[in-house]
Amino acid sequence: MNKGYLCFVLHTHLPYVRHPEFDDFLEEDWLYEAITETYVPLIDIFERLVRDGVDFRITMSLTPTLISMLGDGLLQERYARHIEKLIELADKELERTRFEPEFNRLAKMYSERFQLCRDVFNRYGRNLVSAFKKFQDLGKIEIITCGATHGYFPLMETTKSSIRAQLKVAQSQYEKIFGRPARGIWLPECGYNPGDDHFLKEAGLKYFFTDAHAILHGSPRPKYGVFAPVYCKGSHIACFGRDLESSKQVWSSVEGYPGDYVYREFYRDIGFDLDHEYIKPYISSDGIRINTGIKYYRITGNSPEKKPYVAEWASEKAAQHAGNFMFNRHKQIEYLYDLLQKKPIIVSPYDTELFGHWWFEGPIWLDFLIRKIHFDQDMIRMITPMEYLEENPRNQVITPSMSSWGYKGYSEVWLQGTNDWIYRHLHEASRRMEELTALYREPYGLIKRALNQALRELLLAQSSDWAFILATGTHTSYALKRTKEHLLRFIKLYDDIKAHAVDEPWLSEIERKDNIFPDIDFRAHCQIPA
Repeated sequence: MNKGYLCFVLHTHLPYVRHPEFDDFLEEDWLYEAITETYVPLIDIFERLVRDGVDFRITMSLTPTLISMLGDGLLQERYARHIEKLIELADKELERTRFEPEFNRLAKMYSERFQLCRDVFNRYGRNLVSAFKKFQDLGKIEIITCGATHGYFPLMETTKSSIRAQLKVAQSQYEKIFGRPARGIWLPECGYNPGDDHFLKEAGLKYFFTDAHAILHGSPRPKYGVFAPVYCKGSHIACFGRDLESSKQVWSSVEGYPGDYVYREFYRDIGFDLDHEYIKPYISSDGIRINTGIKYYRITGNSPEKKPYVAEWASEKAAQHAGNFMFNRHKQIEYLYDLLQKKPIIVSPYDTELFGHWWFEGPIWLDFLIRKIHFDQDMIRMITPMEYLEENPRNQVITPSMSSWGYKGYSEVWLQGTNDWIYRHLHEASRRMEELTALYREPYGLIKRALNQALRELLLAQSSDWAFILATGTHTSYALKRTKEHLLRFIKLYDDIKAHAVDEPWLSEIERKDNIFPDIDFRAHCQIPA
C-alpha cells in the first residue's frame, strides 16, 4: 500500500563562464567536468531506466546560465576537444599501467567512460539540454527553472525590480527551449523573502522550494511540518520544504554515504600525482596542475595513505546504501503516515554535481535506488511537485519565513566581510536600470542594443556565485574580476546611453563576450510601483 511520496530534486547549476577572448580558460573546466562526471552519467542512467521499463520521477532544475552554456557553439566545440584529450590520456594510461593490474583496470574504466561521454555528447547534437528535454517529454523528469543568473533574491530587497527581471528573463528562455512555461522554480540558493512569491505568480510559476525552517518558522505554524506543501498567503503559490533527515544521509561526507571508505577519493588525481612532463599536455596551458578526472584511489580512511580503488566493491556498497536509504524512508513514511493521518511527501533536494563529480558513485546509487523503489516495494511512490499538487490541491495557507539553504540558514554566506561591499554597487546599478527603462519606452537601433546589453551585464553581476566564491576563498580573484567587470561595463553603458554616444565597436565586443540571452528585452527590469 502506498503510504507516502518521495520528491527527489536535483539542482543543476553553474555560473556563466565563457571566454572567447582566450584559447583556453581554466574556469571553463567547471562545465567540462560537470558534463563528463555528472550530466552524461545521469543521462546514461535515465536512458537505461527507460529502456528497461522502470518508471521514475525526478525533479531537476536547469538554470538559465547552464542552459545557455550547454547550447553555446563555442563551448560545445571546446568540450569536444576536451573529451578527445581525455580519451587520449586514458589510452596513454592503459599503456603506462600495463604491468599494474589494479591501475590498468581503472585506466580501462576511464577510457570507456570518456568514450561514452563523447558518444552521448554527439548523439544529442552536442547539446545535452535536448537529452533532459527528452526525458521531460517522456514524463520521467520535470525540469524547473531558476533566477536568470542565480541572483540571490533576499538581498535584492531594496531593488525588487531585479527580482522581476531575473524571473522574466528565465521564464522567457525556458519557454523558448522547452515549448511551454516553467511550472516550478528553484529559488537561487533556496533564498526566500516573504512577498517574493507574488513575483513568482506574476511569472506564471506554480511552486518553489525552501529549506525546512522557511516553513517551520512560518505563520501560522504548519500543521504537517515540511511533509506537505503550503500555499503562500495572498499568492497561492505552493512552497515545498526540504526534509532534513534524507538530505543529511546523502549530503554529509562525514555521516552520509559519500564518506564511505570504499568510495573513490576525490582529492587524488593523476593531474597532481604524475610526472609534470608526462601530464603537461593534459593540464592547464600555463602549466598549472589541475584535476584530469582520472583518480585511482579509494578514500581508505582518515590517514594520507590511500589504497587503489576497486569499482566492484564501490558498486556493491552503493547498492547497500540505496537499500539503506529506501529502508529509512520506509520507516520515516510509515511513522508519519500514522502520525499525520495522510500521505507525507519527503522532499529530498541536492546539488546535481554531488552525483558523479563529488561523489563518484552517486549516479550508480541513484540507479539502484530508483530500481529498488520500482521493483522491491509499494509503500513509496516517486512524484514531482506538480503531480502532487494535482492530486492534493487542498493545502494549508501560511506565510513562510525568510530563509536560505546556506550556512546557518539565512544570508550570512552572501553578506559578510569578504563580499558585503558589492551590494551598494548592485543596488545602484539596479536603480539606474529602472531609470533607463522609464526613459526609453520604444528605443531602436544602437540605443536598444545598448539597453539590452546593460541588463545582461547587470544580471551577470548579480550572480550569487561571485559572492559565494568570495566567501569561501577559492577562485576569489576570478569572482572579484567578474563582479567588477560586469559592473564597470554597466556603468559605461549607462553613461553612453544617457549621453546618446554609444561606442558601437566596444558594444559589439562585449556583446560577443557576454552573449547570454540573445532575445533579452531590457524592459523586463521595469520599475515596480510603490
